[in-house]
Amino acid sequence: MPGYLMDLTYILERMSEPTVLVLAGLLVGILFGALAQQSRFCLRAAALEFSRRKPSDRLPIWLLAFSSALITTQLLSHLGGIDVGETRQLASPQSLSGALIGGLMFGTGMVLARGCASRLLVLSATGNLRALLSGLVFAVVAQASLRGSLMPFRDWLSGLWTTVDIGGNDLAAHLGISAITAYLFGALWFLAGLLLAWRNRSSIWQTTAAVGAGLAVPLALWFTTSMTRQAFDPVQVEGLTFTGPSADMLMLFLSRPTGGLDFNSGLVPGVFAGSFLAALLARELLLQGFESGPSMARYLTGAALMGFGGMLAGGCAVGAGITGASLFAVTAWLTLCGIWLSASITDLLLDRKQRPHSLDPETQHSAV
Repeated sequence: MPGYLMDLTYILERMSEPTVLVLAGLLVGILFGALAQQSRFCLRAAALEFSRRKPSDRLPIWLLAFSSALITTQLLSHLGGIDVGETRQLASPQSLSGALIGGLMFGTGMVLARGCASRLLVLSATGNLRALLSGLVFAVVAQASLRGSLMPFRDWLSGLWTTVDIGGNDLAAHLGISAITAYLFGALWFLAGLLLAWRNRSSIWQTTAAVGAGLAVPLALWFTTSMTRQAFDPVQVEGLTFTGPSADMLMLFLSRPTGGLDFNSGLVPGVFAGSFLAALLARELLLQGFESGPSMARYLTGAALMGFGGMLAGGCAVGAGITGASLFAVTAWLTLCGIWLSASITDLLLDRKQRPHSLDPETQHSAV
């Protein structure tokens, strides 16, 4: 066994494999939730700062999280600590049409809902009822897209164009990207994030928390890779994603579990708990609600678009935008580009003239 893998023999002799996976997902989720809450990690706000050409603190935070995840993932892959070839994104055919269409839908949805899936989960733990209800709608639509009434439509869109047509989903292989090139690519964005953070006087704690949130992705990949090589039953190598896990968590609450528990079973409650604890310690818990009927309709429409779009794309702003992009999956980069493009267009058409200074109204803490 490579020295860079975690030796889980002692733990696996005393706990069942599903228990170990759930506890690991819970711990990684707590880490990500706490650091995402403290850093104000938000792809929506980052995309809008970029499109409006007014970089503030959100764009550097996203860049630091993204680049730290990419660099560490590639480094661990090179050292043998992560088996990227066993990840869902690279081990099986993926949908190119789904990635593009789903990314466009997700980007529009996150602007309407004023937060991506992970941001809604983090905000809901701090007392934001808008985010909580939107997150529930997101999970319901995601479940309908995964196994319910929307599944045939999703399958049809997904089958229009797949990675089989282009010879695989490995962008590094298609472009001939070496390990050194990948490191330099990540380092470039990391330096850009640091410079923007310095320019906008972001606090050291906020920038450190952003890096920590990004490192939760390779941590998840590293742990699940270790489990695949030491556990008796098959284990999926995976990073962080919230579309599928949110849908599964919803069904776990509504009905008797039909499948086994895994890493993602602990991830969603872990993120919620981590965000709650971080907000509690920082005295940032505050109950918030909808301002009006039209506001509610906007949030829920956005959540529904994200639910279907994220499931169609095979990942959300974190699942595709950070985990998949760190693996250099073609579909993840298509999704990420689609999210940024549609977020910018939606903002231009709906928000820019009305709210020129309000990238993240959730931080205004308007109490109910």
